[in-house]
Amino acid sequence: MVNQSSRPAPSSDASHRVEWRVSDAPVPYEEAVAVMEERAAAIAAGEAPEMVWLLEHPPLYTAGTSADARDLLTPDRFPVFKTGRGGQYTYHGPGQRVAYVMLDLKRRKPDVRAYVQDLERWLIAALQRFNVKGEVRDDRVGVWVRRPEKGPGREDKIAAIGVRLRRWVTFHGISLNVDPDLDHFTGIVPCGISQHGVTSLADLGHLVSIPEVDMVLRETFEEVFGESETA
Repeated sequence: MVNQSSRPAPSSDASHRVEWRVSDAPVPYEEAVAVMEERAAAIAAGEAPEMVWLLEHPPLYTAGTSADARDLLTPDRFPVFKTGRGGQYTYHGPGQRVAYVMLDLKRRKPDVRAYVQDLERWLIAALQRFNVKGEVRDDRVGVWVRRPEKGPGREDKIAAIGVRLRRWVTFHGISLNVDPDLDHFTGIVPCGISQHGVTSLADLGHLVSIPEVDMVLRETFEEVFGESETA
């Protein structure tokens, strides 16, 4: 079941049945994974609509399928969870909006690369609403912000992407740094990249609330993936 603090997001008229859920209280990571796996199986079986789930986690680190143990710098700082998503080590915690996206690519478009590019487009469009220019790079995952004031060529990561598919149904998704404790990222080499830093909307001077971010994520999701509705 979804965490008891979960509530449906406001609905809109739509042509695709994508359910939106918002959890007000931090959701334990193992619980979130169990919910995603159950929902992905139900979507693949045609027994449930697609879903986007917005939430926060307690402070923790996750290790993707490409994680290098040397990139876990302080292994006793927070709980560490191995996960089946792609990628390396990431941090999740309060002040970071996670969106777990469960879509049926077999029905939409069975192209994993195109799906990841759509997630990037979604994040870039959402950041643009806050007057932040997000960019992607061919040699590293996620969405990046140029920080020339910190030095030539300096870029900081503001959003991460990690996906997994089962029977062409996606799960895991994206995380956007709204106002997390950036010091928590120092316990890992985020996504295996040490040459650049991590930032957030608050770090860039944009003080916005989680509900504001949720509204923008909903609106820009529909621009990229099509309209949605609450089931």
